[in-house]
Amino acid sequence: MDGDRTLYTPPHTSRNTFPCHSLFARLVRFAHQHPPRLCVRDANNGGQEATHAQLLSDVLHLRERLRSNLSINVRAALDQRKDAGEAVYIAVLAPGGYEYTVAMLAVLALGAAVVPVSVAVPAEEAVYFASKSRAAAVVCASGALRLGLTLEKMMKDRDSRSTFSCVPVAPSTFTSLLRPEEMIVSSDLYLDDNAPGVVIFTSGTTGPPKGAVMRRGYTFEGALAVADHYRITQDDVLLHLLPVHHATGLGIMFFPFLISGALIEYKSGGFSPEWTWERWREGGLTFFSGVPTIYMRMRRYFEATLAKRPDVDEYVAGARKLRACLCGTSALPKPISDFWTDILGRKILLRYGATEIGAVFKVPLTNNNERVPDGSVGTLFAGCDVRLSEGGAEGEILVKSPEMFSKYLFDPDATRAAHTEDGYYRTGDIARREGEFYFILGRASVDIIKSGGYKLSALDIEREIMALSYIAEVMVVGVPDEEFGERVAAAVCLKDAGDMEFPVTDLTIERLRQDLRARLAGYKMPTLMRIVGGELPKSGTGKVVKKVLGPQFFPPDYGTRGEEVQVWRPKEPREGSLKAKL
Repeated sequence: MDGDRTLYTPPHTSRNTFPCHSLFARLVRFAHQHPPRLCVRDANNGGQEATHAQLLSDVLHLRERLRSNLSINVRAALDQRKDAGEAVYIAVLAPGGYEYTVAMLAVLALGAAVVPVSVAVPAEEAVYFASKSRAAAVVCASGALRLGLTLEKMMKDRDSRSTFSCVPVAPSTFTSLLRPEEMIVSSDLYLDDNAPGVVIFTSGTTGPPKGAVMRRGYTFEGALAVADHYRITQDDVLLHLLPVHHATGLGIMFFPFLISGALIEYKSGGFSPEWTWERWREGGLTFFSGVPTIYMRMRRYFEATLAKRPDVDEYVAGARKLRACLCGTSALPKPISDFWTDILGRKILLRYGATEIGAVFKVPLTNNNERVPDGSVGTLFAGCDVRLSEGGAEGEILVKSPEMFSKYLFDPDATRAAHTEDGYYRTGDIARREGEFYFILGRASVDIIKSGGYKLSALDIEREIMALSYIAEVMVVGVPDEEFGERVAAAVCLKDAGDMEFPVTDLTIERLRQDLRARLAGYKMPTLMRIVGGELPKSGTGKVVKKVLGPQFFPPDYGTRGEEVQVWRPKEPREGSLKAKL
């Protein structure tokens, strides 16, 4: 029987040969362009810049060093010309920047699956990620080298036979530049797009983090779908501030802009609204992506500082040079959305998705987004199969999508439990559909409050509270109650003198409810309130983790906490009147 010619020929490999895959074929074509174009700018390292040719030269150099540090058994597994079992996993410990880009591509060019890990985790947590993924090695950026070496020692202490090693990226950056014609794409079989490509660990709010395995096709075909949706081109410049080990930083930003030939400008570390506004003012950017916390902080800085400056128009002009601002992760409150519509001259583009499924609802980059209703996360993304669990216009979002995860790493029980009998992924999020547009009501476990026979959306209540002029942030949760099932509880952060001329300093729950009367029905009103100083605590991805903060701010004994938790109690009804309701 005839077979593929590669059955009769030796492997097509060399030091300068990339595996046969669309990701690398595309990047090599970019390296051949004249004049050369920049693909990475690293604001953390004095504005380091690299062309595609430099990037690929460094990727090949690191791949060789990384391979030489792997055990004989791991190298043998990588050399298998047919899929002979589980993939090889290699961790990357790096903040967003040039070293991160080189490391990610070097692991993929080796034929392994890459496991990006946050540099902010303690060593014990890094051990969890490395152990859970059975990583053969960790590739470390300069700023994370101490953590990487500690991780190597701890892995070997746990298993004396371990060959786990830490490989620094720095010696493979800005190496001798290869000529584009020296870079080859293998004539061997295409790498299997169904094989593991990237492992993204979940936030772990409902238990230990699980490793969601994204297929290798995620790095190109999945990225191309995002690039097509947002019309990303080689002329675009993305300011990348978000974590690079989570779904948005990878699937919406890193891979789509990389395979489009755009320039990715990284700025990692703590977020600074002042720095970001100054960068916008300089110009030269076309795309920006943030989470609600970032947009809130930038708005507060603008109102407290920039709005009072004579050159404020320069900052607004810089913002208006952006082709698009994207936002995901959680709902964007309407007052924040309205502020940015005024500043940008267009709406921020919202979306909805999850680590396991990618973004399945998106607002497109068009000139007629005025037709998208306020609060909507857009329409169904091309090729996705979504239904709502109640069979109508509201229910849990159930998803099948072409770029969804293949499994939870080494956890078949969790993989099975995450799906319905007919194969839809259970997101745990509740949505409402109005025509072609979708609205997120919240997480079924924490954002749907069952009080007095009503099912209430915490996100809807938060949006109305955020519309009050003196509120900086709010979190609404349900607190168990014997009579009503759950009480509506609000943890609020107040604006200070830097945010408004006459700040409210003595807010009571009675005043809050009074100010909400025109906005919320009585049964939706908070009956518990706590004032939180500063900002609400956030996770590494900028999320307010309600499962943690709810019980912390409103513990079972909240009634004995003095003035920490304010409790609204209805006035005694007059004789003959109806009993007051919560």
